[in-house]
Amino acid sequence: MIDQTTVNQILDTADIVDVVSDFVSLRKRGSNWVGLCPFHNDRKPSFNVSRVKGIYKCFSCGEGGSAVNFIMKHEQMTYVEALKYLAAKYHIEVKERELTDEERTAQTERESMLVLNEWACQFFEDQLWNTTEGQEVGLSYFRRRGFSDATIRKFRLGYSPESRTALYSAATRQGYSRDLLLKLGLCKDDNHGGAFDFFRSRVMFPIFNIAGKVIAFGGRTLKKTEPAKYFNSPDSPVYNKSSTTMYGLYQAKRAIAKLEKCFIVEGYADVISMHQAGFENVIASSGTALTEGHIHLLHRFTDNVTELFDGDAAGIHAALRGIDMLLREGLNIKVLLLPDGEDPDSYAQSHSLSQVEQFIAENEQDFIRFKTGIVLADAGTDPVKRAKAIDDVVGSIAVIPSEITRAVYVQECAALFGIQEDVLLRELQKRMRRLRDEEYKRRQREQARQQDTQAAPAQIQQTTTPPATGTTPPPPSQPPVPAPAIVRRPTQVRLTDIVRQERDVIMYVVKYGMCYLCDTAYDDGTQQPTTVTEFIQSEMEIDQIELSEPLHKRIFDIATAMVQPFYHDLEAYKRDTEAWKQDELRSRLQNLDPTGLTSNDLQTREQEITAAVEQQVAQRIDLYRQCYLEKRLTSHPDDDVRDLATDLVTEKHQLSKIYTQNGYVATEFDRLFTLVPKAINAWKNAVIADKIRSLQAQMQHSGSTAESAQLLQRLQELFRVRSELAKLIGDRVVNPK
Repeated sequence: MIDQTTVNQILDTADIVDVVSDFVSLRKRGSNWVGLCPFHNDRKPSFNVSRVKGIYKCFSCGEGGSAVNFIMKHEQMTYVEALKYLAAKYHIEVKERELTDEERTAQTERESMLVLNEWACQFFEDQLWNTTEGQEVGLSYFRRRGFSDATIRKFRLGYSPESRTALYSAATRQGYSRDLLLKLGLCKDDNHGGAFDFFRSRVMFPIFNIAGKVIAFGGRTLKKTEPAKYFNSPDSPVYNKSSTTMYGLYQAKRAIAKLEKCFIVEGYADVISMHQAGFENVIASSGTALTEGHIHLLHRFTDNVTELFDGDAAGIHAALRGIDMLLREGLNIKVLLLPDGEDPDSYAQSHSLSQVEQFIAENEQDFIRFKTGIVLADAGTDPVKRAKAIDDVVGSIAVIPSEITRAVYVQECAALFGIQEDVLLRELQKRMRRLRDEEYKRRQREQARQQDTQAAPAQIQQTTTPPATGTTPPPPSQPPVPAPAIVRRPTQVRLTDIVRQERDVIMYVVKYGMCYLCDTAYDDGTQQPTTVTEFIQSEMEIDQIELSEPLHKRIFDIATAMVQPFYHDLEAYKRDTEAWKQDELRSRLQNLDPTGLTSNDLQTREQEITAAVEQQVAQRIDLYRQCYLEKRLTSHPDDDVRDLATDLVTEKHQLSKIYTQNGYVATEFDRLFTLVPKAINAWKNAVIADKIRSLQAQMQHSGSTAESAQLLQRLQELFRVRSELAKLIGDRVVNPK
């Protein structure tokens, strides 16, 4: 397990914008960053990232969390795996304690698979560079293909030797299990309790996920007698060829995001040669046909895609197959066909960078012109075929989500086909209605399937549970007698109200738990600064109230346990900030130009600089206090704690606007001294209201005058306290409708 000091260092160092940008193309919008959500099919940017808060939130599907959360969710990692990933990214040394036997047993199969794939990749690399067979067969092949040694190392190409059990024997000697080797497809069962190498005598192309982990391999034979030129890893818990990744995306993702454009090619060698030629925004679909999963993954980084294919008939049909899927996701599609007999690999090898760039600029076609040209050429002068060709193109336009884009394409298509625009528009509307009907029916079928699935357990129970002896079951048409609603409803309302008020209190703990709230006076005459968490804890102890919701209590217990470590960390942060302050003052004062300034002017400027730096120091400390607990709770190893903390941080609250004389609008942080006590008092009020209802119910069933008098006295005291609380609550934080 990772020690807490290292965990804190990772959480304080990780920049969530930097982390998420490895997987999603983000654009600045105000103080936050936005992009397409990687957790659902997002066509409009609904994924928000806050660098200040250190969290992300999708306001469409609801996913949210910290940098640790993001890595866990996106890469399907455990909490510890995600921390190690971030530690490696920021070059932080991970200090761990020895795992117990139970913890070691709990290591996930997925983690073991990734470790084994990485070992296999290193094995293939070692065979390529450091064995005679690898150098003579594998390395010489790559060099003949024109790959430089730097490119070979960049893509971590390797070689699997001729020996039937070279990898299997080496892996088992290292302690890797036969079962994992078989599940990953690195080896095949020999039906005698052993295994043999699947990729033997092949040059190896490792496939990386978007985080740079080796998840699969492609192997190319160099023997003409082999029936299959390429072998690919089978699907596994770490690899799904239809959605997991696209070949080269790990190496290309930054260039794609920077250039806002991506080229899609067919094969491994095409990607490698294009990268080597200087086109680093090139990827392939891992040797499989383009799928919706691939497109969703790609759409996170760019809206602009060019399909780059061979100029033969197979290349043309391959380009046409993927167009509608790309259009359906709202991507801007262009197509580039290379000269007949060329593929991206050969063309990049035989032409200079400038020649390739010029060819792309002169021959890249918008999809509508490309498809129209192809279908018209096939149709010739046959009117029936031309009508079918027009219908084919209109079908592609119909899947485009943008109404404006559809209108532009209809105009262009009408001009190219030489027919009236309104004819195409009518046909387009019919196609779109048909698509909507098909989508509606698909959703209906899906809902029906889900309802059947949910109803199945109840139906099974009803048919398998025999009636009690001596009883007569009701007839099938007789509806069940409903339970009296009045028995449960009051309790449910009261509990919901209390929990709702508790949630507001816990929200302030999560967002501002270590922020300064006020000074507390002690019996010895001293005063000590008090945090929001400490203030709430004191109020709970004075009034002897407890949190009723277990998860709220768990979060509050975590927060109170962090108070003392916080003060220790705060002192260290203040020392670092003081050092920054001195350096900043020295730099600004040295750069102060005294020309034309009197001594009084110079002194005034120096005072202004000092005040400005002091203000920055105060802002830094406030931000550190504000983010301390929030960052740790939204990155907590407990899933429930982490999820609720994230929800509380990202909940939107509508505050009454408080304007000062100069027009400044007070923020939630500015009003903590008012808002926190009000939230506590509102919670107390809900608790008292619950007690009042309980006493009133007891009085109705009281059996004696003395007992009724005692209950009445307690009831009057509660009404008095509640009246006092009503005066204190005042303005309230309300959720927007």
